[in-house]
Amino acid sequence: MSIKENVDYVKDELSSQEKFLENFVKGERFYKKYKTLIFAFIAIIIVGSIGTVVKNSMDESNKLEANLAFNKVLQNSNDAQALEELKNKNAKLYEIALFLQAKKDNKAVEVNIPLLKELSKYQVALANKNVDELNNLSMQNDFLLKEFAIFNKALLLSNEGKYEDAKAALKLIPQTSKAFELSNLLNHYLLTK
Repeated sequence: MSIKENVDYVKDELSSQEKFLENFVKGERFYKKYKTLIFAFIAIIIVGSIGTVVKNSMDESNKLEANLAFNKVLQNSNDAQALEELKNKNAKLYEIALFLQAKKDNKAVEVNIPLLKELSKYQVALANKNVDELNNLSMQNDFLLKEFAIFNKALLLSNEGKYEDAKAALKLIPQTSKAFELSNLLNHYLLTK
């Protein structure tokens, strides 16, 4: 090797070491300037992670305790302690338990779960033989038992002697519905009227 190559090699080495030291000094300045922010960010990440794990654990525990309380209520509907625990742990499951109790006792209960509210209205309308309420329920597009409400409305109308109205109601039940077979049977009966 020539002396010129050695000198160039030494210059390159010194230049790279100088850049390394320069970057190290910049990093140290950045660290000193933002040290509290860096530690705060790390602390937030750690606390957030721990909080998420604790919350998930508590949610799972509440879910398990609510399910156990619900099972107790299903076995003994008069268990006030289980009902209270269910109310505290899971409000929707509590409302389902109240709905099931009311259904067992043939009572109406106010629930906030839309599907159960509609089912409760449907049961009350059937129990009271209320054609107008069944008509209102059958007009709702998203009602789960829409076709069965129409069928029951037609059945009540035929019992009242309003055969033409019953036939018109049965025409509203589509062929794809599970209630269509029942409507066919009622239609055959209504042909003689």
